[in-house]
Amino acid sequence: MTDPNSIDGVLVQWGDRLFYPGNRIVKTRDQPRLGARSRAAAIRQRIAATVRRAPQVMVKVTGGGRGMKAIAAHFRYISKNGRLDIEDERGQVCRGKEEVRDLLEDWRFGGSQIQDVSDRREAFNIMLSMPRGIDPLTVQGAAREFAKEELADHKYVMVLHDHQANPHVHISVRAESMHGKRLNPRKADLHRWRETFAERLREWGIDAEATRQATRGQSRGYLPLWRIKARQEGRERKPRDVLRKVLTPGRAQALEAWQRITEALSASTDVADRSLAAEIARFTGGAPAQREAGQRTRSAPEAEQVRSRSPEPRR
Repeated sequence: MTDPNSIDGVLVQWGDRLFYPGNRIVKTRDQPRLGARSRAAAIRQRIAATVRRAPQVMVKVTGGGRGMKAIAAHFRYISKNGRLDIEDERGQVCRGKEEVRDLLEDWRFGGSQIQDVSDRREAFNIMLSMPRGIDPLTVQGAAREFAKEELADHKYVMVLHDHQANPHVHISVRAESMHGKRLNPRKADLHRWRETFAERLREWGIDAEATRQATRGQSRGYLPLWRIKARQEGRERKPRDVLRKVLTPGRAQALEAWQRITEALSASTDVADRSLAAEIARFTGGAPAQREAGQRTRSAPEAEQVRSRSPEPRR
């Protein structure tokens, strides 16, 4: 059996790559800097949540306003033309058409003046969502804390929508901060936002995760229709495996991380660790990318048969 400290080291090394690639680790607020043992325990929790398929949060940028006309239209939409409460960054809540108009005027002149129509994005529209069954007020509370942390120094408004299947919160944030710095969310920022929202939900007692598709073993690699038809009719001259798209570097790294973690936990003296290793094996064995990776080697003879049926190239 392997030394527990060595196992914790493996979990920290490969768990960080699995759950926090190229991104900061979202820590619980007011928490002292974690040591290796505490970080390993946090990684175990993330692993357990992932393999039991905890609900995944959704944080999505749905668009943005290029000028006050577009921003006003979005305010009317998310507030149902003033019928729903709309809350700003100060925690002040307003309702009704007149109060929404006052809020819009505050946005227009709260920094660089925003024209009715602008050639740049003056606001970003964000939606934070959870699957059905989650208490809407809890989602709203977590979204409020998310906004205070991630959108600090920006004007923003938020509205809870609980009349549809899944509770979600719409946030509209002014692109220019109160210090003149502009918001420009990238892919890494969106992943961090998901991590932050999930962390805030967990603090509210909600089972929530924000793992990447590669970590979950999900793939979106599909052959184009023309290639499928050509393969079926034996006209495909250069057979290509869909796994060339599926097994991207990110997915390959995730599979390696799962493998290293499973090996370490399997060698542990702790029964709970070995049980978690078995759950990981079942999880990764059932993941699409893992199954297709196994099919890749098995499909080699089939690819050779396709090549043999393909017509000879013209000379």
